[in-house]
Amino acid sequence: MVMEPRTAFQSKTVMTDLVLPSETNPINNLFGGELLARMDRAASIAARRHSRRIVVTASVNHVAFNRSIPLGSVVTVEAKVSRAFKSSMEVYLDVWIEDRESGESIKANEAIYTFVAVNETGHPVKVPELVPETALEKERFDGALRRKQLSLVLAGKMKPADAKELKAIFE
Repeated sequence: MVMEPRTAFQSKTVMTDLVLPSETNPINNLFGGELLARMDRAASIAARRHSRRIVVTASVNHVAFNRSIPLGSVVTVEAKVSRAFKSSMEVYLDVWIEDRESGESIKANEAIYTFVAVNETGHPVKVPELVPETALEKERFDGALRRKQLSLVLAGKMKPADAKELKAIFE
């Protein structure tokens, strides 16, 4: 079966919700775990849209809690596949909060998740290639290979000398 490459835009997922009292810590900010769950759901939908298969979370590669998210905030999680490999997909997430007075969106957090497409028995299956279009998509696409190589090196699944793209940034 020949799979047509897809764009990051085709996987774009935007989820907007309100921060409720039951989702906050004692200082009335959104629990980190609650935000992680929201990001996981959005990333899962993005990966599913790209692969059109069942997807499972393989790893949470990076999370930056740069700004607290107060009770009552309107939170938007935006997810797009940033690169597709054989059966895995890196999904980049941006988290925005709306300023109550101006309505302006402020970037609060970001994260990178990895998903694997599987069949009905849970075995990995091939996913379509991703074609980045915008400058940001191209930057994230290029970075995804270095991030994957770093993860493989740290896990002992790749020799550092074989991580050519990762090594190139240090030369």
